[in-house]
Amino acid sequence: MDKFTTLTGVAAPLPIINIDTDMIIPKQYLKTIKRTGLGTALFSEMRYNDDGSENPDFVLNKPAYRQAKIIVAGDNFGCGSSREHAPWALLDFGVRCVISTSFADIFYNNCFKNGILPLVVTPEQLAMLLDDAERGSNATLTVDLEAQTIRGPDGGELHFDIDPSRKQILLEGLDDIAGTLKSDPAIAGFEAKMSENRPWL
Repeated sequence: MDKFTTLTGVAAPLPIINIDTDMIIPKQYLKTIKRTGLGTALFSEMRYNDDGSENPDFVLNKPAYRQAKIIVAGDNFGCGSSREHAPWALLDFGVRCVISTSFADIFYNNCFKNGILPLVVTPEQLAMLLDDAERGSNATLTVDLEAQTIRGPDGGELHFDIDPSRKQILLEGLDDIAGTLKSDPAIAGFEAKMSENRPWL
């Protein structure tokens, strides 16, 4: 995975509560096992009209937000089914950070496995960030994972909390396998000791 250290980018406001994984990536796109190519289908039922044309009212179709790297969303983001295609679609579109007051557990865990930072903030902080995100092309936020801060376009800063082990995974760009391999010397030592003490196993 790409390392996540500091991210500066346009933040798109999506103040909808209970955005589920079917809204993020509808079921008809779940046939693929590839992690690429799903960006065009991100939020497709909201982004496109029935005839396939773009819905000009949807935030990611507006010129200022077409290159958004951050989404500021309503409560309970990523609820619904456990499809990992949801973070795949976000990442393929270019989104590396989603900010909300809460996330569904499985989606939250899947974000870390795919190099996306899901940030939990207070309702008051979310209101401030949504206000920042409403500024169009000036809606630029800087997320500093090392310092655990979000800096707004006016220079104001918010602090966020994150589990230290999850933080380190993103900083180092480690997926589950790479994270396990960091313990390879300890695993090898344990296996050698087991072979010595219990050779019948």
